[in-house]
Amino acid sequence: MIVTRTQVYNISQNFKLKEILGEGAYGIVCLAQHTSGTMVAIKKIVPFENNLYCLRTLREIKLLAQLSGHENIINLFDVQKPYDFKNFNEVYLIQGYMPTDLNKVIQSHTFTEAHVQYFTYQLLRGLKYIHSANVIHRDLKPSNILINERCDLKICDFGLARLDTSKSDSIPNVPQTALTEYVVTRWYRAPEIMLSSCQYSVAVDLWSVGCILGEMFTYRPLFPGADYKSQLLFIFEVLGTPLGEDLDCIKSTRAKNYIATLPFKQKLDFADLFNNHPSRRKKHFGKNISPAGIDLLERLLVFDPSKRITAETALTHPFLKNYSDPTDEPVTTPIEFEQFAFDIEKEKLSMLELKREMFNTINNLRRKK
Repeated sequence: MIVTRTQVYNISQNFKLKEILGEGAYGIVCLAQHTSGTMVAIKKIVPFENNLYCLRTLREIKLLAQLSGHENIINLFDVQKPYDFKNFNEVYLIQGYMPTDLNKVIQSHTFTEAHVQYFTYQLLRGLKYIHSANVIHRDLKPSNILINERCDLKICDFGLARLDTSKSDSIPNVPQTALTEYVVTRWYRAPEIMLSSCQYSVAVDLWSVGCILGEMFTYRPLFPGADYKSQLLFIFEVLGTPLGEDLDCIKSTRAKNYIATLPFKQKLDFADLFNNHPSRRKKHFGKNISPAGIDLLERLLVFDPSKRITAETALTHPFLKNYSDPTDEPVTTPIEFEQFAFDIEKEKLSMLELKREMFNTINNLRRKK
């Protein structure tokens, strides 16, 4: 047992806690040093206060157990073994340590377009792997993208991730599940989540990448909506009001009727908008974003998700030519749907049943090590 200022850490004495890195609604992260000298981040989670916390923790463990090991995804080194089921009240995820995140890097205003290219390349490389596993991250934002002093990038926080069942009608025994709107921090939320929230695909992650790329160019969030209505207005101000095929991609009649009540907007010229953004002008003294950078941004921030560029195609874009290497951009096999059956049945499962599922998941994971 190790005691911090605010928490008791019931972890192995092989770890020496150094400092608290962050605290959230249902967990705390501490920097620790293993007896081997390796620095790690230990996330303590108290998940059994409500079903939502429990589900998020269970998803994260299951997904990281399969996705961890890719260079652009946070490493899950271990999960602390529960002593027994009766006293199983806390979960400890032992992960790779990264000293900062992209949000802090953006706020520092210290990077060049080469940095933007390298960060974008690594982000898309990680997403290519995640999407090949048939997983939607659903919460990509600068604070969930970790960076170290060598500018290595790792995607973290898979608590909101889900399997993509948008094409499940072609997969035997896989029901098409209704997904929720209440995912992805609002500023990085794709329009289809707000307008057709019951069903969407991995394309929502590419919209988030577009928002993040635009933020790296301007040092400011692109669409800082206070609620879903103002969020859509910000988007339409830039992309224009959807018409024709773009409007047809919205399946909700109610959403279409709502859009019809809004003032019509023409799409803005991206080169003019981003090169002349006040915060960019102040920092770069007239240096323009490369045309390739503007083009990739336009291909990511596409209203119709079926027309949005994929992670795999984006990796071949000219903006990333200095880093692109198809021989070193791995994919994996799709995750079996049965491993996430608890997500479909979550309304029927009691806290005790979810706790048992997590207990078994952790013990099975440790047996494989």
